[in-house]
Amino acid sequence: MSIFDDLRSQYVNLAQPRLGAEVVYATDDFFADKARLIDPAAPVFIPGKYDDNGKWMDGWESRRKRVPGHDWCVIRLGAAGLVAGFEIDTSHFTGNYPPGAEIEVCRSDERVPGDDAGWIKVTGRLALKGDDRIYVPITHNTPVTHIRLHIFPDGGVARLRVWGRIAKDWSAVDADVALDLLAMEHGGRGIIANDEHYGSPENLTAPGRGVNMGDGWETRRRREPGHDYAVLELGTAGVIEEITVDTAHFKGNYPDRCFIQAAPVATGAPEEIAAASESWPVLLPEVKLAADTVHVFRDEIADLGSVRFVRLNIIPDGGVSRLRMVGRIVR
Repeated sequence: MSIFDDLRSQYVNLAQPRLGAEVVYATDDFFADKARLIDPAAPVFIPGKYDDNGKWMDGWESRRKRVPGHDWCVIRLGAAGLVAGFEIDTSHFTGNYPPGAEIEVCRSDERVPGDDAGWIKVTGRLALKGDDRIYVPITHNTPVTHIRLHIFPDGGVARLRVWGRIAKDWSAVDADVALDLLAMEHGGRGIIANDEHYGSPENLTAPGRGVNMGDGWETRRRREPGHDYAVLELGTAGVIEEITVDTAHFKGNYPDRCFIQAAPVATGAPEEIAAASESWPVLLPEVKLAADTVHVFRDEIADLGSVRFVRLNIIPDGGVSRLRMVGRIVR
């Protein structure tokens, strides 16, 4: 497992557009639109593709600076979060990457915070290479809403990922109100799956319905006994009252059946949690699934009290678009 695979098992990318993140400002994006910096897809290179300003590049790229200074951009996160580190990707930028970078963070209600917003520098001057991908861990213990990426002096960066955890203020949530405790925007996350051939379990927690078959968790075709599973963590502990299993867009490859296990606590590495989850009590007994369907379960849910972790078992394999765990928080 690479460090980048490991990041996905520990954190959420706080700078993804489906959470509402946006690149709200750049000093210059003459060659490549600043919005591409947080595109969730892996960066690509298309030989021979040009636009009116020159070679089309998949990322954010400023023009060659002919005056003093440097370029920077500002990313507004979709939700306040505790940042653990940054992934800086210069894929396909070879003669046009910036040799240096720095990153600042702040918490602000402004769309584009000014210099007086209390920006805090969380990295030193970083040395970048062309066509490279690095992870920069940081120590910052308070929630932030904005990231400011400085590049020195100019050039192109393909992607910036902001890895961390959603910092939802659960004290402000009415305990009598039921909500999706597994939702990404509420801090829900995928921990591990036995197979991620066609999609990550993180997608199960994403906002809205899946946009296509690639926007879900799908395993390869199983050719051996057993079944596939994914383990996820709720944003906070709660009593589950309604479960939705959505197989949107999965028609010839949906699971035949599923069941869900749950537990109030889980500790250890993702692999250790997965092993322990095999013996968790059943929250939702085995139920039949159908193609491209929103399945809602209420009466079938067992009374397990407060839970924080769930294991979705699909029989025998296939794809699920979204998993919703609606319940009330326990203080």
